[in-house]
Amino acid sequence: MNNIFQVQFNELIRKRRSIFTKDFSGEKVDDAFIQQMLINANWAPTHKLTEPWRFVVFTGDGLKKLADFQSELYKTVAQAKNSFDEKKYEGLKKKPMECSHVIAIGMKRDDKKGIPEWEEMGAVFCAIENMYLTATAYGIGCYLSTGGITNFEEAKEFFGLEKEDKLLGFMHIGMPKEKVPDGRRRPIDEKVKWIDGFDK
Repeated sequence: MNNIFQVQFNELIRKRRSIFTKDFSGEKVDDAFIQQMLINANWAPTHKLTEPWRFVVFTGDGLKKLADFQSELYKTVAQAKNSFDEKKYEGLKKKPMECSHVIAIGMKRDDKKGIPEWEEMGAVFCAIENMYLTATAYGIGCYLSTGGITNFEEAKEFFGLEKEDKLLGFMHIGMPKEKVPDGRRRPIDEKVKWIDGFDK
């Protein structure tokens, strides 16, 4: 039989949503809530306790530093490849300024490389889910962006990452200005096969 904590936990998972900057109210999120998101991220599963997640938190004037850095880096790299898009440039300049906080998320490679890279990246995404669920529990809106300068090698140094490390994305955080919409999923039975014994 489900107890109240199990019911609340199931509801929390089902209420998790990506809330985009256009749906933020402009209200600042308390730094203590951000700290709780980070603490809970730190409890994600990690093979051999490598704890590969790394976070850089931007807020206040730091948001403008991020906006300037990522938009100008995008312009430099894109112009060199003849792929510059003014709309994308303006978006990179604008999006951080619509947030209360932005958290850059990296994967720090184990020096011994004793764990496959995909496992380390998986651990970081588990940490991200912990952040998402914490935000949901506190009524905070957020979404993970893996676009922009995420895959630019030139971006790593700014976020304290080295060549073997990975920049995996940016968590944009703010207070929702409206009720969070319901989500939708197809039935789980469409995606699962049970095997409970051998054919006779």
